[in-house]
Amino acid sequence: MERSSALGIERQDQVVVLENRDAPRNRMTFEYMDALEGALVAIRRDRTVRAVVITAAGEENFSVGMDLKQLLARAEERGGFEAVLDQRLRVLGMIEQLDRPVIATLFGYCLGGGLELPLACHFRLGATEGAQIGLPELDLGTIPAWGGTARLTRTVGRARALDMILRAQKIDGPTALAIGLVHELHPVAELKQRARELAGALAAQPPIAVAGVLRAVVAAEHLPLEDALRIEREGVRRCSESADQVEGMTAFVEKRRPVFTGR
Repeated sequence: MERSSALGIERQDQVVVLENRDAPRNRMTFEYMDALEGALVAIRRDRTVRAVVITAAGEENFSVGMDLKQLLARAEERGGFEAVLDQRLRVLGMIEQLDRPVIATLFGYCLGGGLELPLACHFRLGATEGAQIGLPELDLGTIPAWGGTARLTRTVGRARALDMILRAQKIDGPTALAIGLVHELHPVAELKQRARELAGALAAQPPIAVAGVLRAVVAAEHLPLEDALRIEREGVRRCSESADQVEGMTAFVEKRRPVFTGR
């Protein structure tokens, strides 16, 4: 993967950690989004990567969102505002459609794009203390533009999504857990390590089955039941043809931990 000063890339066995390096605000600059897109393209091609963590430098903020000053000054050189949004949506779509689990860490400010990006991830771990999570775009006279309206609604439901967006409301970690926006809470000092541990545990799962689950669950949000079940059945078929399923069943009978190879 190509290195960038805007994005830290760390490989730990089968886990890749991607870190925004614009501390302390960790804005989603053009440079960061370019580097993130490049890293995701490389990860899609590398089947030895089994899980991804998306985090940010320091312990102050995951991200305050888009760099508005940079946007206003440089949007035209990027093809205009619509082209900038197209890239953001493309990158978040790549995260959501990745057939390996992606985990986000939410701490400090997680605002605008700083929430919309985690909403595209499969797991979200929040900080017990200090988090301020929200989509405050109405304060700027606009609405969420990176899929926030749709993904927040699908995550927490219509009533809570409207409440958060229309009141430009910022919620803390315990509230985010209560409404299902995050999966777990941990002290901010432990949050990144816990995300790595979760990624390691997910990386140990059978890759073909994990990919099948992710395809089926993500598709289930968008498709009629009959079509979603068809995708699930295809996942079952792929697993039945794999050595990992034989290993999993053999290990169960032999009362030992399975070792999955992705074959």
